[in-house]
Amino acid sequence: MDDDFDTDEGKPVKTARTKSSSSSSCKFNDAKQKASVSESRMCHQCQKSDRTVVHCRNRNCCKRFCVPCIRRWYPQMSKEEIAESCPYCRGNCNCKACLRRKDVNTVSGVPQNEDEKIQHLKHLLRALYPFLEQFNHEQQLEMEMEAKSKGLLLPDVEVVQIDCSKYERIYCNNCKTSIIDFHRSCPNCSYDLCLTCCREIQSSDICLESSPVRPKYLWRAMKNGAIPCSPEDNDGCGYEYLELKCIFPQNWISKLREKVKRLIKVHGLEGMPTVPARCNSCFKSLDEIDSINDKLRQAAAREGSSDNYLYCPSASDVKCGDLEHFQGHWIKGEPVIVRDALELTSGLSWEPMVMWRAMRELTYHGSKHLNVKAIDCLDWCEVEINIHQFFKGYSEGRAHRDSWPEMLKLKDWPPSNLFEQRLPRHGMEFISALPYKEYTHPRSGFLNLATKLPEESLKPDLGPKTYIAYGFAEELLRGDSVTKLHCDMSDAVNILTHTEEVTFTSQHLTKIETLKQKYAAEDLRNSLEKETGEMINSEEGNAIIVRENVVKSPHDFDMKSELYATSTKFQIGKKDWKAENVGDVKKFNTVFSIGHTSTEEVQQQDAGCISHPVDSVNMHIGQEFAEGGAVWDIFRRQDVCKLEEYLRKHCREFRHLHCSQVDQVFHPIHDQVFYLNSYHKRKLKEEFEFHHLPIYAFEGPVTGVEPWTFIQNLGEAVFIPAGCPHQVRNLKSCIKVALDFVSPENIQECIRLTNEFRTLPSSHKANEDRLGVCILIACITLDLYIYIYIYIYIYIYVCMYMYMYV
Repeated sequence: MDDDFDTDEGKPVKTARTKSSSSSSCKFNDAKQKASVSESRMCHQCQKSDRTVVHCRNRNCCKRFCVPCIRRWYPQMSKEEIAESCPYCRGNCNCKACLRRKDVNTVSGVPQNEDEKIQHLKHLLRALYPFLEQFNHEQQLEMEMEAKSKGLLLPDVEVVQIDCSKYERIYCNNCKTSIIDFHRSCPNCSYDLCLTCCREIQSSDICLESSPVRPKYLWRAMKNGAIPCSPEDNDGCGYEYLELKCIFPQNWISKLREKVKRLIKVHGLEGMPTVPARCNSCFKSLDEIDSINDKLRQAAAREGSSDNYLYCPSASDVKCGDLEHFQGHWIKGEPVIVRDALELTSGLSWEPMVMWRAMRELTYHGSKHLNVKAIDCLDWCEVEINIHQFFKGYSEGRAHRDSWPEMLKLKDWPPSNLFEQRLPRHGMEFISALPYKEYTHPRSGFLNLATKLPEESLKPDLGPKTYIAYGFAEELLRGDSVTKLHCDMSDAVNILTHTEEVTFTSQHLTKIETLKQKYAAEDLRNSLEKETGEMINSEEGNAIIVRENVVKSPHDFDMKSELYATSTKFQIGKKDWKAENVGDVKKFNTVFSIGHTSTEEVQQQDAGCISHPVDSVNMHIGQEFAEGGAVWDIFRRQDVCKLEEYLRKHCREFRHLHCSQVDQVFHPIHDQVFYLNSYHKRKLKEEFEFHHLPIYAFEGPVTGVEPWTFIQNLGEAVFIPAGCPHQVRNLKSCIKVALDFVSPENIQECIRLTNEFRTLPSSHKANEDRLGVCILIACITLDLYIYIYIYIYIYIYVCMYMYMYV
């Protein structure tokens, strides 16, 4: 492996060109040049001339590749294939010079058909108009409040327009979100307040965050609705009145709304089209799924649900025109999986060493420049590691001193803002692999709202971004290579570009199994300690459960499907009940004693809730898992509230920083500290099923919370709608490349998430990404209005008249 770093390419061979006045002289020189080229044995890849080479037989190519380089860098190609058409001719040469070649990518997300453009423009207009309506309504409410506070009539209110450069963005000093147009500002200290904060203060008091040097402060509006400036210790000055100001002309939004409204009425675009509950292309009948349809993949088993199957076309299907079918699923907030996304690309290698050769700088000297930052998934602490050693562990595996697998995730390598600059060929390869480029192309996606921003405006960082991490097929329960539960602020597409399976010896696997039992015992002790501290005396009508000789791990980690014997006694009123769950019993000699309770665990349950024994989860990953690279769990938007409730209730059953229990939760999803393993996913589903909750809580059939769970195979692109919490676990060492985009169908969800983020504490780590998100939302809301007015309004009318009269 060290040869990768010791071998540098030399300079390209320079061929002297001479001018000759006679044609015979030219022919002689050409023949001489071809002869010298044919005699050369220098490898195009490594620039060495002392090895056996394979010549490319293409007429216009004179490249050669040595046998060692073919074996090392192109193992999937034979010598005959190289001779027929070399990697340079195929466009997937991964020598350093070719990797850094910045060719122009001709792939575009703009439809070539004018009719398609018009349909897309109508789709944009229809989707964005409700947001424009809402935005105008909020400004009108603030105008009315201003008229009331000053004792004026609404037409007499004048809002001062501030001087703001197009390169400048204004942010609310209180919640740190972007200010789009109307806002309140202090004339004394320039403290700015967004309309959302204004409404919160006017409707109720805001309690400002306390600090070691400042107690909590109630910020309230005056009786006439006027808002004073924030106190001095909160970046304000305490001035008595914040003035209403605007960035654009006072009536600009309302006038734009009227124009867009007329446009929508003329073309009959009122309201979004109705979305059928079931896709006609995916269902053979009203309730019967087309099971033989190879474009569907089962990802859930919810009773009475029509979305258990996800749309899963191939890249060739997408290329042949499948956008409308995609939109039908996308508008319902369903993920989409596209198979074989890499098959339509040039075949450039995504091997880690190939990426490193493209990245490294020859000007760097010393080992310190080869160090990178990574995250250890066991304790979620940052570590520094030599890039050689990281990639060696990617292929061969790494372990802690006690033999526990070491799962590392490379942190921000390469930086997302430098991805296409440092890896230009890989950037082009990724863009060419993107399905539905109308939505995903980062520069010309016709339906990607993030591309509608003026060139001079501030751009959010939407990627591409690489995720390089180790993986392990079995659930370790501690230290799994995971991306913890989170929710992206925009839509995203994630392509699995490379996988590497690490083989562990049987002796090593035995040590891992022993450690899993040890960790499970620790979790059991912690669980018992917690629950014995919450024991409550029985009262008539309540149910008390006493579990005797409990040896079942709260994680059910056994890999061999061995069930644990449990005996449960419980009392409802004056009647005794007993439930047993005995399978292939695995005996434990360890007895835990906590206080005077020994192994008895006492809990209180509602009298209307009957306890049902639960079988153990078989943690063994089947063959279908072994063939994939990563397992995804994506939750539906409508299940978010239940998911948050579950995580708050069971937070102490999870571990995060320093492998310690999670004790504090600001936001169960945005904290990014939870990963639901198989045990918790099963428990989540059961807790919200009908028979686990009081009867009066339901008006109809209720199914438990269950995510879409599926395996991402090599070359598959996963589309994640904004607002869908999701988590990922690597089954192998993986390289994934992801890109964010903003679709018109989910713009309202982006705004909802922005409002959620603004309520987080200022010290919350999620605030690190808030700046980019707020710029994105602000740019979309303003610059898209300009886009709608100037481009859509004029373009549609011109096109309509052309089609009517030509």
